[in-house]
Amino acid sequence: MSSPADRPSLRADAERNRLRIVEAARQVFAEQGLDAPMNEVARRAGVGIATLYRRFSTREDLITSVFAEKMSAYVAAIDDALADPDPWHGFCTYIERVCAMQAADHGFTEVLTLTFPTAEGFEAKRHESYVGFTELIVRAKDAGRLRPDFSAEDLVLLLMANAGVIAATGDAAPDAWRRVVAYMCQAFAAGHAEPLPAAPSEEAVYQAMQRLGRKGGADQ
Repeated sequence: MSSPADRPSLRADAERNRLRIVEAARQVFAEQGLDAPMNEVARRAGVGIATLYRRFSTREDLITSVFAEKMSAYVAAIDDALADPDPWHGFCTYIERVCAMQAADHGFTEVLTLTFPTAEGFEAKRHESYVGFTELIVRAKDAGRLRPDFSAEDLVLLLMANAGVIAATGDAAPDAWRRVVAYMCQAFAAGHAEPLPAAPSEEAVYQAMQRLGRKGGADQ
């Protein structure tokens, strides 16, 4: 049985293990995506798989811990866009910035198109960003620059499409996503745009994100 003097050391060891696991997972998810083997995360962290699961009981717990800081940056991106005096410039800059965040990190590419229902704080930040984006949409439409049939769900579709482009092109054409996003921003502009088919409902998009999340967590 450990003495009281030993307990701070034990807690410090546990915290060091947690930080090592988070950093290793950040590297592995960035390289391999969220389906990366948990054994690989443990190996890079220099801990056993049992230690990993003591610190993070599910893959979702680990993912949301790894990407908490980037989700905060996601919220900051919409705050910066809303502060732009030109609503259309703010809108396009936001789209480009979020897609660049995807391109820079394979794992975050997937995080933006998934949902984590049990991670309340994480999902609260996503919701905050969503609310800000709906405001940005209204501003850009009121300025006459954003096509009137654009919906917030179109951003999720773009992020899903961008994730596919990034995964398909990889190192062979690492900047290909920029051209796709530029095309899409032009397509979002008001003016000569042709009518589009109806956008999926918010509920349908949410279900799609949940389906992707279940696929990604199948090996938990």
